[in-house]
Amino acid sequence: MFRRTDDKITTSQAAIFLTNTVLGAGILTLPRIVVEAVKTPDAWMSVVLGGAFMVFVILLMVKLSQQFPGKTVYQYSKRIVGTIPGGFLSSLLILYFIIIAGFEIRVLAEVTLFYLLEGTPIWAIVIPFIWVGAYLVYGGINSIARVFQIVFPISILILVICYILSARLFDLQNLRPVLSDGILPVIRGTKSIILLFTGVEVIMTLVAFMQHPQQAVKGMLLGFGVPLILYLVTVVAVVGGLSIDSVITSTWPTIDLVRSFEVSGFFFERFEVPLLVIWLMQMFCNFCSFFFNASLGISQIFHLKIHPVMFALMPVIFISTMLPKQINDVFSMGEFIGNMGVVIFLLLPVLLSVVLIIRKKGMKQNV
Repeated sequence: MFRRTDDKITTSQAAIFLTNTVLGAGILTLPRIVVEAVKTPDAWMSVVLGGAFMVFVILLMVKLSQQFPGKTVYQYSKRIVGTIPGGFLSSLLILYFIIIAGFEIRVLAEVTLFYLLEGTPIWAIVIPFIWVGAYLVYGGINSIARVFQIVFPISILILVICYILSARLFDLQNLRPVLSDGILPVIRGTKSIILLFTGVEVIMTLVAFMQHPQQAVKGMLLGFGVPLILYLVTVVAVVGGLSIDSVITSTWPTIDLVRSFEVSGFFFERFEVPLLVIWLMQMFCNFCSFFFNASLGISQIFHLKIHPVMFALMPVIFISTMLPKQINDVFSMGEFIGNMGVVIFLLLPVLLSVVLIIRKKGMKQNV
């Protein structure tokens, strides 16, 4: 069924699907990563700059996918560059999805161990999540999109409440001086932002499943705009509340901000637990998106049924999850994924678009 991409989703579902794919573990580590790169309070400018670049990449992906209605990147890449080069590019994308799926589950497990289930064997957390993820992915993209529709508003609500309540800690002086070291540090920090937006590659499969692919530009820009705004607010709130010195030394700065205040007499006096619980669900959504896209790619390239592929991928993802030995190895893995994502940006939408344009011009000249 999934090889024919006849399991359709609406434009709003596609937008939420993209939002839940991009919005994951990055929200917990973003302030530290970007502040380490910029080393000034101007980190929020890097978010804006990186987001503007990603809008261009997203438009490129959407326009490319719209040239082949009902086809995913795994299918139309072969038509553009040939069977063998197209198969190689698709295999690279599948490998990327498998690695990042393992990474998301590992970060989920690390956060759970650190804050909620200290002393629990990490495999005891990882295995149940992989099984539950497989159960959700088994139902297809429509089932995944419906779960995302449930998780998305709850995640946004909890996050917004946390930021509103943390406003009492906000100090505008922590965001000053503006551009004290010039624009170069801001540009230098843009790379770290682009790395955190990896995951938008799912657009090249998502458009094929849309009921109205002609609305893909609106849907994908909306789906990307939500995490972009949340990332921007997160950096401003965390840096403004903790200062850049505290952010750099914190492993999970967003959680530390939420832990630094209490609300007496409220239903939750401390908000780190509801934030952690809902964000574990968000990272689970991340995992399911990448798991589905990796399974879909293998099934389409090798003309296999998707369900056996899913079950075969489960131990592979488990191995990918368990490869990092320590938390520093996990962050190194995240940096590797980000760099690989940049390569994917260049090899897939840019390369395929250039080749397609050249081929179309050649055909017109021959006519």
